[in-house]
Amino acid sequence: MFGTRKLGRTSDQRRAMLRQLTTDLLEHGKLETTFCRAKEVQPVVEKMITLGKKGNLAAYRRALSYITKEDVANKLFKEIAPKYAERNGGYTRVVRIGVRRGDAAEMAIIELV
Repeated sequence: MFGTRKLGRTSDQRRAMLRQLTTDLLEHGKLETTFCRAKEVQPVVEKMITLGKKGNLAAYRRALSYITKEDVANKLFKEIAPKYAERNGGYTRVVRIGVRRGDAAEMAIIELV
């Protein structure tokens, strides 16, 4: 597992949530969620983009085992990863946007740079 935050969930629920957040972020390029979730999904997305930069079949299969949609994995390897070919990490940005009205949870936007 990447981080140490438990996010109030069991390990399998947490893994499923991180997989879905990663897939959504790679699909849309931007995601609004709580700050803690954004900080947890950040290293996962960085690792997926690094796999996309490798570009071989083994890396594609490893990414596909984590990403829940096959077309998002194709997009990662054909569009997103070549865009970051010259960049050595730091593919995502987390920006705090204030608190949520209902429960005062701190919200953030995580986006691809």
